[in-house]
Amino acid sequence: MKTIPLILPLTILLIFQACARKKDNVLKKVNAQEISIKGNFSPQTIRKFDSTSVNAFLVSFPKFQNIKHDLLLFYRSRAFAYAWFDDIGLIEQAGNLFNSIKNIQDEGLDSRKQLYLSETGNLIESVSINNSDDSTDVITELMLTAQYLWYAKNVWTGLDNDAIISLEWLLPRKKIMYQTLLDSLLAGNDILISPPINRQYYLLKDYLRKYKMVASADTVQIKVNKNDIFKLHDTAAMVLAIRTKLFLLGDLRINTLTPIFDSSLHKAVQHFQERHGLKKTGIVKVAEVAELNVTIQKRIEQIMANMERSRWLPTDLKENYILVNIPEFKLHVIEKNSLQWSMNVVVGKSQHKTAVFNGTINCVVFSPYWNIPSSIKKNEILPAIRRNKNYLRIHNMEWNGNNIRQKPGPNNALGLVKFLFPNTHSIYLHDSPAKSLFNESSRAFSHGCIRVAEAKKLAEYLLRYDSSWTEEKIVQAMNAGKEKYVNLQRVVPVYITYFTSWVNEEGKLHFRKDIYNRDTRLIQMLLQ
Repeated sequence: MKTIPLILPLTILLIFQACARKKDNVLKKVNAQEISIKGNFSPQTIRKFDSTSVNAFLVSFPKFQNIKHDLLLFYRSRAFAYAWFDDIGLIEQAGNLFNSIKNIQDEGLDSRKQLYLSETGNLIESVSINNSDDSTDVITELMLTAQYLWYAKNVWTGLDNDAIISLEWLLPRKKIMYQTLLDSLLAGNDILISPPINRQYYLLKDYLRKYKMVASADTVQIKVNKNDIFKLHDTAAMVLAIRTKLFLLGDLRINTLTPIFDSSLHKAVQHFQERHGLKKTGIVKVAEVAELNVTIQKRIEQIMANMERSRWLPTDLKENYILVNIPEFKLHVIEKNSLQWSMNVVVGKSQHKTAVFNGTINCVVFSPYWNIPSSIKKNEILPAIRRNKNYLRIHNMEWNGNNIRQKPGPNNALGLVKFLFPNTHSIYLHDSPAKSLFNESSRAFSHGCIRVAEAKKLAEYLLRYDSSWTEEKIVQAMNAGKEKYVNLQRVVPVYITYFTSWVNEEGKLHFRKDIYNRDTRLIQMLLQ
């Protein structure tokens, strides 16, 4: 069975984790990370400091005022005993923490976010060379715990809830128990080496480092006319530019510096196309040129944005589920950390964005009516009726009280079956009569709901535990022309995500277009 291809891709939960192993409700209900830090964290309990030192510390370092509650909670739980000192002096983990904070840019964050870096370094150095007194030791102790909490918040948790809600991310966040993390750190297990972050984060971090190494060499722009095409055996000056960019990106192993479009370049183009969701033709057209001309610096920012999204994800998801990654236009069925199968989907256009949230599929509806949403009724159907009084009859629609609905049938906008997971966004999965749209590279055409390319296959999967629903019966119900609701014997979680960059099970870095323009705003938040 194939392991998860990491579409994201909560992946993309577990998708991310399964791939990594192979390679080496709504607005009001968004869960906040757990910030409880009570408990004992090191064997040392003899050496203590006065509780008033915390307030004095925060007066001197006011940018840590927002973690006052956590500092007090932590030290009260250990009766104000030192945590970063043992009988000999400062413990090794203090230096590890400082190095991690000093290199915060390696985590896809702006180094300008650092707080009191030089002061922290001076304190550690002073203590390390035995050039400190008790008052300096207290400040060093409190500084290290404050820096730890700051680091955990920024690197392991990410932006706060208000920020991610403003980005329309309504998936539940992971919970971090600082008590457990700090306990592990001070017990000798360096949590900084293996932090509580989804495995996809590490894979993106590795590519962030690689892209930063070559960003300065990215000086070539591929200039072509609209109808220019470059293919196998062609010779042109721009072929060398294409070759150079693919070499920098890692799609081409060796740059022979030749303007000839040879077989190695053909394969490199196919590799590039696969990573960017383009058809694997091996031919460079306007779509390929547009992606090639995205600067490596821009890709670095895209990686940073998706590293941040990975911070929000649970590190583990012990359940079977369905995952939809909006920018990828894909639905993935995951069981026991393994990808069962995938299918193309159509998602909401930019003015009718598909929401990022989670739910539980509990019902399959065969031969569904399409109850026209009020916005579509007002803006599209009623004007059409005024232009043509036979519009409803032509489109197999009817009045249903004060509302309009489309009758079941092969031309119904929902197709022959829909899949319900109750939510406040009025979003569901459904079939579609417009099958040709599933072959497009970019598939943002809907009013927000998600159209699936293989509705019958999905229905069979969801009803597999009900032996009465055979393939024949499912096909019959889909074509009966009479609406029928079927409750699932086993409900299935579904996660709607938004990842524009991820690393798949083969270790390939993928990019997709930011169709809802969310990366730009997220990067601004990270860099402000």
